Amino acid sequence: METTGGCLCRAVRYSISAAPVVTRICWCRVCQYIGAGSATVNACFPSAALTVSGEPRDYCLIADSGNVSHRRFCPACGTHLFSDSEARPHLIFVRAGTLDDPEIVKPSVTIWSSSAPSWACFDERLPKVERQPPPVT
Repeated sequence: METTGGCLCRAVRYSISAAPVVTRICWCRVCQYIGAGSATVNACFPSAALTVSGEPRDYCLIADSGNVSHRRFCPACGTHLFSDSEARPHLIFVRAGTLDDPEIVKPSVTIWSSSAPSWACFDERLPKVERQPPPVT
């Protein structure tokens, strides 16, 4: 299976040679900044399966989970593409909106629901986790 995607201006493109491990909707405060006030939808893949062309920029921060997190984005158009945690370098989270075919992923859980604003829309068919769930294996 090959999954492809990239940023809005196409300066950064990627391919992933593995199936997604899990897809989550995240309402942490960092994702709300990235998502312009909404949640983000993030598909987790093995990081070794990711190939990137172009030069994304890296913004490093301490995530709500307490882990050191890297947020990678296109320096030309600003599209957020990936995030990963130094605590789990074998995993990469890809923004579902950057996939060429976002239909290949489907969220299975909503995380950091306790950080969502009162007006947030939730898919009631999905379980909600108030904070960070246990690590993906």
